[in-house]
Amino acid sequence: LDLNLMFHWPSFHNADTLAFRIHEICFCFTCNHANTVMLQSQLKDLTFQHRLSLCRFRWTKNGQEFDPFLDPRLLKEENSGTFVIPNNGNLTEYQGTYRCYASNKLGTAISKEIEFIVPHVPKFPKETIDPVVVEEGQAFTLKCNPPKGIPPLQIYWMTINLQHIEQDERVSMGLNGDLYFSHAVEKDSRRDYCCFAAFPRIRTIVQKTAMSVIVKPSICHLKFFSNSILERRPSLLTPSGVKSEPKLVKGEDLQLECIAEGFPTPKVDWVKMGHQLPARAKLENHGKLLIVPRVEREDSGKYMCKAKNTLGEAIHYFTVTVEEPPEWVFEPESQLSMIGSDVLIKCSASGTPQPTITWSVNGVPLQEVPSANRKTFDDSIILHNTKASDSAVYQCKASNSHGTLLSNANIMIMNLPPMILTKEGEDYFAVEGKGVMMHCKVFSSPPSTVTWLVCKGPRFTIHDNGSLEIYSVQNDDTGQYTCVAKNTEGLSAIDATLYVKDPTRIVVAPEDQQILIGTTAQLSCLVEYDKSFSNDFELLWEKDGMEIVLNYTENSRYRSVKLKWIPGDDHNSSTTVFIIEYEESQWEPGNWKELLQVPGNHNSAILKLHGHVDYRFRVSGVNAVGRGPPSEPTERYKTPPAAPDRNPENIKIEGHLPHEMDINWEPLLPIEHNGPGLEYKVSYRRQDIEENWKEHMVKRHSFVVMNTPTFVPYEIKIQAKNHQGWAPEPKMVTGYSGEDFPSAAPDDVAVEVLNSSVVKVTWTRVHKDKLHGHLGGYRVIPQKQTFKSHGDKYTLTFPGDRNHAMVPGLTSFSEYSLIVMTFNGRGNGPGSHPVNFKTPEGVPEKNPVFRVTDVQKDTVFLGWAPPIEPNGILTGYLLEYQLINDTEEVGPVQTVDISNPDTTKWILRDLEPMSKYKFYLRSCTTVGCGPVVSEECTTTLETIPLLLNVSSGSFANISWIPGIEHEFYIAYMNNHMLITFFFGHRMCQSHRLLFSSGLASIHGGISTQGWFIGLMCAIALLTLIVLIACFVNRNKGGKYSVKEKEDLHPDVESQGMNDDTFCEYSDNDEKPLKSSQHSLSREIKAGDSGDSLVDYGDEDAQFNEDGSFIGEYVGRKEKRVSAEIKATVQTPA
Repeated sequence: LDLNLMFHWPSFHNADTLAFRIHEICFCFTCNHANTVMLQSQLKDLTFQHRLSLCRFRWTKNGQEFDPFLDPRLLKEENSGTFVIPNNGNLTEYQGTYRCYASNKLGTAISKEIEFIVPHVPKFPKETIDPVVVEEGQAFTLKCNPPKGIPPLQIYWMTINLQHIEQDERVSMGLNGDLYFSHAVEKDSRRDYCCFAAFPRIRTIVQKTAMSVIVKPSICHLKFFSNSILERRPSLLTPSGVKSEPKLVKGEDLQLECIAEGFPTPKVDWVKMGHQLPARAKLENHGKLLIVPRVEREDSGKYMCKAKNTLGEAIHYFTVTVEEPPEWVFEPESQLSMIGSDVLIKCSASGTPQPTITWSVNGVPLQEVPSANRKTFDDSIILHNTKASDSAVYQCKASNSHGTLLSNANIMIMNLPPMILTKEGEDYFAVEGKGVMMHCKVFSSPPSTVTWLVCKGPRFTIHDNGSLEIYSVQNDDTGQYTCVAKNTEGLSAIDATLYVKDPTRIVVAPEDQQILIGTTAQLSCLVEYDKSFSNDFELLWEKDGMEIVLNYTENSRYRSVKLKWIPGDDHNSSTTVFIIEYEESQWEPGNWKELLQVPGNHNSAILKLHGHVDYRFRVSGVNAVGRGPPSEPTERYKTPPAAPDRNPENIKIEGHLPHEMDINWEPLLPIEHNGPGLEYKVSYRRQDIEENWKEHMVKRHSFVVMNTPTFVPYEIKIQAKNHQGWAPEPKMVTGYSGEDFPSAAPDDVAVEVLNSSVVKVTWTRVHKDKLHGHLGGYRVIPQKQTFKSHGDKYTLTFPGDRNHAMVPGLTSFSEYSLIVMTFNGRGNGPGSHPVNFKTPEGVPEKNPVFRVTDVQKDTVFLGWAPPIEPNGILTGYLLEYQLINDTEEVGPVQTVDISNPDTTKWILRDLEPMSKYKFYLRSCTTVGCGPVVSEECTTTLETIPLLLNVSSGSFANISWIPGIEHEFYIAYMNNHMLITFFFGHRMCQSHRLLFSSGLASIHGGISTQGWFIGLMCAIALLTLIVLIACFVNRNKGGKYSVKEKEDLHPDVESQGMNDDTFCEYSDNDEKPLKSSQHSLSREIKAGDSGDSLVDYGDEDAQFNEDGSFIGEYVGRKEKRVSAEIKATVQTPA
């Protein structure tokens, strides 16, 4: 829905307008007052301008004060009375009658009352309609009763399949939408009579519940006659009664209807009692509806409709009264009067009924503002001996039942010396023998006497509005004229210049001629005109009232040719188009180009050609199949040279340097030169000052103006010229000289911190004089301040003229320095004074590292790294975990609040063995906790050492499966004495116990491995070789040391009892093995002797027949810390 109503206050000529607009999105009430108003003075047809101070606006709703600024849902415009109601679903509460008041120190003007109605979507009620049962031959009516809605309303009767119900003299629809049947017939029986109501303004169509009609055969038809209906005289279905008295407003359409019932079907006639029907009257709806469009007062009177058939007639009388809304007979006018004068304000209106006149002053009823020097009559007000304080705005309201007129009259009481509103130094042009009017509009109080310093005579007349009219101007009238305006307060004068031009005359006119067919006719037309019109002169030819388009240069008859051809065979498909092509020999010889297309039923064409071109032509035809081959080319035809027909286009003015202006344009095509010696005249002048054109002739299509001021407007013209003359007068374009960097920075830069990462920056715009170019926009540069130096900075660009911007993407809990600068096409201006601000704390970033460092039966070791950007002061960590075994249900979330921000390790105890857990960690500040990082792991199975194998003989090979976090002991009985070996936490899994002289030693089960036995054999062989070498050396006189002798003959018993590296192997190749070794995996590293089963994978351990461990490491964990702070459930590591 889009409704626009414009209310105009006559005293505020096109300067003060009230606009009311309804739109789909918002509803706007506008009361705008410009600062310039046009008022009528006492001089007839004299207007003047007066500057008003800033207006103040207020509204009333239903007669009560209404302040839009108190309702936050309304949108307001500054320095204006406009407010907008957004369509947020609450429009109904704003329904009412509104009026706008605009005030300043000179008075108050008011608007007409505006009624704001929010329409509802019309709907038919949901109802069950009983079938209409009627006897054949009887009349009946189907009611529509359409819902109310925004007019116009359109009613349609259709079936359920959207087929129109046929209407004729028997069946017709009334103005109220009901469907009338003069008498029922059998075919009227159906179950889908539907009434549709259409509302075009809101694009809505609604449907009434379908109605059913059952027509029963008449008794007469059944008993006596096979095909007859009982005849009866007419009676009116609508209107009811004998007479009606419709009342209309002038300009509306008169619609009178008479719908009758009876059999045979009655016919309706219309008459106007004592008069002929109006000439505009027309009959519709098969004569049942009389329409008189746009009724006038004389259309009032008594009308009669007569419905008749062979059995009688029915009559209805209409007494029509045409009334009128108010119309101004004398609308009050704004006046300017001098102090002490009497002022008459007259206001009268006509209408039917007679309008009532009410007066207000400054929007207040007159009776509420008494004044001693004011007298009020029915249609006028008289102000006696006025004073300056009597200046006010008077409102006259004329109203009757059909409308209201409202007019504001500005009454200004003041004394002012003459001000001549006509521009000084105006130039006037007149043709000899014609008249001219020279103006001198004056604003003054009291009215001024206007005189012109000219020679008196009957040809000179000074009008009441100050204008001078000269009749039958002569060449001697050329010169300067002075207008002088004078009153009791002073005088003023202006000068004007009159130029008299020679008239345009046809000296030699075309004469009638009789010529033979095929010969040339030449018509002459010699014209004399004032040489100052040479650029505007145009000669037109007409034939039988139709303009002939021709070239009117001296060589025009040589630059237009008529080309004829004989069409070829169309091959049974009519030619639709002929294509004419040309080829020229100078610029692109051999290249054929399309010149013109003509319809296929033509065999000639007039060709407009360029000058100084050697042409030849050919023609080809086109039909539905395609384009045929071209004809043989014509002989060459060379046109004579001529001045250029046009000037360059697409002129671009650019300034790459501050004191230069680059002018570029699109050059003429070579064929458009029309002759040799093409040049361009570049004309330019500054637009902001009065100066003469500067001109330069160039042959290229660019020109650089040097030493220009920075960024000032210029007017530029480019005109083409060759040896034959100039092209037509060129069009003028406007451009600017080169830009320079802006010389000023934005002032009053302020920062409003919105949240931890976004700030709002405001500034005062740079004045246009300091921009030195086209404003490109503003750039905001925030730079983060670090402890040691300036941090990274980045630039945000905001195009256009603005004074604020939003800066996102800042780091929380950081100090920034920010500057603002403007930029133009040349570059950036200086930066503003830095503004320092600090962003508040935010939530930390995600922890970069979070992992499980160790897993045991019921204990998990966690470690993490602090967030890289804490975005504040860390207060601790929030650790959560829950059981997530592979079932549909998960365990409850357990929370650990770690209040020490320096903690980076934690131990969770008392967990379920062989269970899968998920751990969540977030870093926290006082603002809140940051994003979560998670990790999963599975606890191990609780076991005790399981003895697998014990061998007998001179040694015992003992193998077992170790538990977790266990200390290991091996004990045996020797001669009733218990001997125990302690392993601590070392993860040995197989050892050999040797018996010698009642003692035993423990060896790792690695000695049972095949590869180890091979290795030992190799070592024994090498030892034997060494011994042989030593023996040979000794026989030569060499000696052994005691230490070497001990190393070669170790004490097995003491070695087994005092071995500090029990369950380990040596990493020194020079030392012999001190004990049996571990079972080794293929990836074990030297020196890693303290691993537990937690350090291995979850794979099952395997043992050889002798019980030695042969499982492999699956993954290696970090070394466990040597000391732990014990806690009952959770313990920081």
